[in-house]
Amino acid sequence: MADLGASSGQRARPEFRNIHVTQLAQYRLPLAGIVSILHRVSGALLFLVGLPFLLYLFQQSLTSEISFESYRAIVSHWFAKLVLLALIWAYLHHFCAGIRYLVMDVHLALEKDQAKTSASIVVAVSLALTFVVALKLFGAF
Repeated sequence: MADLGASSGQRARPEFRNIHVTQLAQYRLPLAGIVSILHRVSGALLFLVGLPFLLYLFQQSLTSEISFESYRAIVSHWFAKLVLLALIWAYLHHFCAGIRYLVMDVHLALEKDQAKTSASIVVAVSLALTFVVALKLFGAF
């Protein structure tokens, strides 16, 4: 009875282990996993940077005409526009990924190929919308 697991006719079962920190560069995360991580990162970015930044700018714009002009000067600077663009991307990605997760919560698009397709749609739509907003932000139209 003890030799049943060691018979030569059976293949050895694969052994799965957790990856080590040094193996992170070689690990290939599927697109759905990347979208999931970016959803968390964008939510943290919106909460930790976006909310205080936008509240400060809103407060400065409402104080007086002089503070509104300083607000316009801050927002017209290229670095502030890049920060705003990063926050806009975070919002758009978080919104699109949130819709994806709401659809998955009603048990739609749970299969591997459907999840990959929906993840690629989230990335494409959020980047396309960010590109359109970037064109407007930097004065293309």
